[in-house]
Amino acid sequence: MSYAAHKYYICSKKGTALELTKEEEAALDGKQGETLAMAYRILVAIGKATGADKLIPVEWAHLSGVNYNTIGDAGEQFLSHLSQDAKFKIKTTVNPMGFDSDSVSRFGLDEEFIQKQQSIRKSYEKMGAIPSFSCIPYEIFEMPKGGTQVSFAESNAAIYANSVSSLKTNKESAFSALASALTGKSPHSDLREEENRKPKLTIRMKAEPADELAYGLLGYFAGKVADSSVAISGSKGLDRRSCKSLCAGMGTSGSCGMFTLGEGEGEKVDFDRKELASVRDELNTAESGDIITLGSPQLGLEEISDLASRLKGRSFRKRCMIFCPRAIQGQMRDLGYTKELTRAGGEILYDCCTCLTPLVDKEDVDSVITNSVKGAYYLRTSNGVGVSLKSLKQIVEEETA
Repeated sequence: MSYAAHKYYICSKKGTALELTKEEEAALDGKQGETLAMAYRILVAIGKATGADKLIPVEWAHLSGVNYNTIGDAGEQFLSHLSQDAKFKIKTTVNPMGFDSDSVSRFGLDEEFIQKQQSIRKSYEKMGAIPSFSCIPYEIFEMPKGGTQVSFAESNAAIYANSVSSLKTNKESAFSALASALTGKSPHSDLREEENRKPKLTIRMKAEPADELAYGLLGYFAGKVADSSVAISGSKGLDRRSCKSLCAGMGTSGSCGMFTLGEGEGEKVDFDRKELASVRDELNTAESGDIITLGSPQLGLEEISDLASRLKGRSFRKRCMIFCPRAIQGQMRDLGYTKELTRAGGEILYDCCTCLTPLVDKEDVDSVITNSVKGAYYLRTSNGVGVSLKSLKQIVEEETA
């Protein structure tokens, strides 16, 4: 029996009913083509699993599943086939890919990897995606008004959207965000509902984190102990860079999709220097590194400005790869940051990031220095290299002359 045989579907999680409109039913039944039928099958399955009562409109989808290292041949072939007739219905942006096309010739990458990555890029663009290739859409696009429903698959962006921009999104998978881009819809469940956005756990900070690395470690701890939402008390206020590091760490270690500041209800957990040291010990596996990577999430203009100012009169003593969104390339150049970073020996790379990059190969590199908790996790687990975690200030002080 097809899904479209009934207007209501019993949801396994809450025993509630998922109601579809006639238009949604028709699309699910294949009357608008197999592509939309597939997308609605994904959304209905997620809705059933999460207890959604309906599908709701979303205004913006941000997609993961862009790096060939992540989706492989099956993903590349799927997107190539999909792009033959599929078009995105809403604003759609995309995560970083595996390399910067402007500099890929310098890295000796396998030609097949390059071709498959370019195929993925062309497929997304053909379907109407904005070629942002960035994991920080909140820094390079104007954010919608608070309360707007979006569908973000990049974990740090989803958490930032919920926690800082007051948007509403779940931590979407590559498939669910893709389905949202194709349909303009998403299941009304989990963090899309106000009641689920109220934290039931509070992390009490016993010492204010001193830098972006410490906030990343706090986020990693929060992701491990919290459920869908967490309150963080004891902070005097977080700037955007601290929030960014917190979101990236939280998105790496667990399913938590948002945070609030202040005391919440329910259980209380302390985060002091002991917990901070424990998390750092888990991720820090090397005393130093052969190269430096900065940008996971990618560095925005504010961080680039800070880095350029710290490097005045100094130069890196080892290779330093700096990952940024292409959207800020012109501003970096006009403000003199590009000149300063390259003078100091930095390699500026656009459209890609530290995570899952083929540009860091364990055959060439034993260990990497980074200030990113997210980068540290993926460099160790996916690239198979050791990681030395240091704050940006510490990197400049110890790794430049």
